[in-house]
Amino acid sequence: MSKDLTYIAKTNFRRAEQIFGIRRADRRQHMYVIGKTGVGKTAFLKNMALQDIENGQGLAIIDPHGEFVEEILDNIPPHRVNDVVYFNPADMGYPVSFNIMDVPDPRYKHLIASGLIGIFTKIWANVWSARMEYILANCILALLDTPGTTLLGIPRMLVDRDYRQKIINNLKDPVVKSFWINEYEEWDPRYRNEAIAPVQNKVGQFLNVSFVRNIVGQAKNTIDIDEIMNNQKILLVNVSKGRIGEDNAAILGAMIITKIQLSAMERVRIPEDERKDFYLYVDEFQNFATDSFVNILSEARKYRLDLIIAHQYIGQLVTDTSTAVRDAVFGNVGTMISFRVGAADAEALELEFTPEFLQNDLIRLDNYNIYIKLMIDGITSRPFSATTIAPAPVIKNNKKREEIIRISRSKYAHTVKSVEEEINRWAANMEVFANTQGYSDLSNPQNFSKPLYKPNNSLSNSRSLDSTKLYDVKCSNCGKDAKIIFEPVAGRPVYCRSCLKKIKAGEIQPVSSASARETSDMPEQKTGQAGKKSENVSALGDLGIEFAPPEKIEPISFHSFDRGQSGQKKSEKSFGTLSTSLGAGAQDKPKRREVNLSELRKALEESLDKKPEKNDGNPSLRGRQQSDEAISPPPSVAAEQGQSESTDSRLPRSSAGLARNDDKKDKGAERTLAPSSDEGKKPEEKSKDKKPENKNIIKPGETVKF
Repeated sequence: MSKDLTYIAKTNFRRAEQIFGIRRADRRQHMYVIGKTGVGKTAFLKNMALQDIENGQGLAIIDPHGEFVEEILDNIPPHRVNDVVYFNPADMGYPVSFNIMDVPDPRYKHLIASGLIGIFTKIWANVWSARMEYILANCILALLDTPGTTLLGIPRMLVDRDYRQKIINNLKDPVVKSFWINEYEEWDPRYRNEAIAPVQNKVGQFLNVSFVRNIVGQAKNTIDIDEIMNNQKILLVNVSKGRIGEDNAAILGAMIITKIQLSAMERVRIPEDERKDFYLYVDEFQNFATDSFVNILSEARKYRLDLIIAHQYIGQLVTDTSTAVRDAVFGNVGTMISFRVGAADAEALELEFTPEFLQNDLIRLDNYNIYIKLMIDGITSRPFSATTIAPAPVIKNNKKREEIIRISRSKYAHTVKSVEEEINRWAANMEVFANTQGYSDLSNPQNFSKPLYKPNNSLSNSRSLDSTKLYDVKCSNCGKDAKIIFEPVAGRPVYCRSCLKKIKAGEIQPVSSASARETSDMPEQKTGQAGKKSENVSALGDLGIEFAPPEKIEPISFHSFDRGQSGQKKSEKSFGTLSTSLGAGAQDKPKRREVNLSELRKALEESLDKKPEKNDGNPSLRGRQQSDEAISPPPSVAAEQGQSESTDSRLPRSSAGLARNDDKKDKGAERTLAPSSDEGKKPEEKSKDKKPENKNIIKPGETVKF
C-alpha cells in the first residue's frame, strides 16, 4: 500500500468494484463531505485518519461529540503512542495549558485578535454590536503587547485601573495606546459602565467556568501547535458538547483552529519543499465555521495545511449577515463528496453533479454510498458513484486508551491544584502588576512570590482621594453621631447605619425634609422612637399640616332575604343578594318612592268624577282631556275593563281596571303606566300646557312599586 495514496472508496458502476484513493498532492486542495445524520460521514473520516496515522502523517481531529477521537485512541499503533496529544477539557483533574494569547511573533498578533473577534461574533451574534467589537479588539491588542497575559486579563483590563496602567506602559501600538489614554480614560463613568457591561457579561460567562478558566488561564502553553505540526504529531481534541456545553465547545474548538491557522502561516519561514503536510479533520465543522476557515480554504494550501471537513446541510454555513464560509467552501474545495442529502441541498448540489446525477439521485442514496467529484492530478474529475470503505472493526481496549491518556497527561497537563494556585496568585496580587518595578513578563513565577506592594499613588485618580474624606453628622432619626462620604446639605435627612437598615426594611418611616431642617440645629436628645414621631407630627402641625384620620371602610358582607319579602325573584330568595356598606354617606341615599293604593284610588276618583266632554276646540277642555289620556291604563289592564264595568259601575273604565287589579293583587307585582300623549305634540305645545309639578301625581312612564 502506497503511503502517497489514501484509499477512500470503491466504484460500484455495473458491479465493477475497484478500490481507489486520492494522492497527497491532491488533498492539498481540501476535501468537503456533506450528508444527513447516520449516512456514514464519520466512518469515512475515521478510515482516512487511521491511514494517515499508520503512514506517520501529522493530523488534528476536532470532534464535537467525542466518540470519533475515542475510537481513534483505541486504534493508535504502538509506534505512535508517544505522538498523541490528547486535549480533553472534560478531564478536569488534569487541565492542559492552552493560551491563545501566547504569540511568539508580534507580526501575527492581529490574526489572534481578528480570530477571537470572529469566534465571539459567531457565538454571540444575537447580541453583538460594533461598540462591543471596538472595545474588545483594543483590549485584546493591548494584552498581546505584554508577554504572559491570558484571556483572564480582558475583564480585569476593563475595571482594574492599576492593572490597566501596567498594560498601557508596555503598549507599543500608538493607536491602541491612544484609545486607552485619550479615549477610555476620558469616558464618563456611567457611559463606560454601560459600554463595557456586554463585554464583561459575555467574556465573563465563558471564563467563569472553572475548567475553561484552568485551561485558558495558564500563561505558558503546554500545547505547542508549531511543534505538533512540524514534527507530525497527532492532536486529538475532544470538545464534547454533552460534557462541556455547546458554547464552551464551540469557543475552545474555534480557538484551536485559529491557532492552527496561525502556526500554518508561520511556516512561511520554512522553504516550501521542506514543509510537511498536516491534515485537519473537522467533524460537524459548522460549529467552528468562523472567518478562519475562509482564510484556510483560500490561503493554507501553500502552507501544507489540508482540510477535511464534514457537516449535514448547507444552511449551517450561512449566518444572518454573511455567506462567506459557504462561498469559500464551494469556491475553493477540490474534492466534493455527497452522501444522501435533503431536497433543498440536493437542489443546490445538482449544479455540482449535473448532468450525471440529478436532484432525485442525491435524495435516494443508500447509506455509505456517495457521489464524488475527485481531484486527480490537480484536475477535478466528472462525478461518479462509489461505496465507502468500511473501517476495520474497533476492539475497545480500555487499558490501551488509559495508557495513552496517562502519557499525554504527563507531557501536556498539570494537576488542577497547581493550576488553581497559580490563577489565585495572579488574581490576588494586583499590586504586583501595578507597581513600577518593571516586570515586563507577567508569566514569571518569581513575580508571584514578591511581597504585596502598596498601590502607586500616582495612578490613583482624584475621585479615589476625595472618597476618603468623611463628614460628621447626626442621624436625623435617632440623633446618634454618624459619618458620611458626601458633604451634608441643610434640610436633607441623614441616617446612621442601623436606622437606614430599619427604613429599608419598612420598620420605621423616613424623616421628612422639613423635620430634618428644624431638628438639625436642635441639641442632641436621647428620646425614644415614639418621642421622635410626636416631634415630627408637631413640627408639621406648626406648618399648618394636619393629619386627618382615614375613613373607616366596612367590609363587603352577604345578607339573605326573607322569603316573605316582596319584589324578589326566586333565585334571589334562594341565594341572597350582595349588598355593600360604604359608611354613613351611603345611608343618606333617598329611598324609592312608595304609593298608597287607597290614596291613588281616591285621587283618581276626584279627578274623574265628571264625564269627559268633547273637545270642540275649547282650550279649557284640553287639559282635562290630556289628564284622561295621561292615566289611561296599559293594554294588559285595559283587557280587563269589560269585567271591571260589571263589577263596579261607580268607577270610570280606567279606574275600574285598577280596582279589579287591586282585588287580585299579589305582593311584589309592578305596574308601569302608559306614556303620556304629549309625546306626539310639538315642543311649543308642550311648553304652553305645562303645569306646576305635583309630587303626589305619578309621572308618565314611572315605575310604581306596590
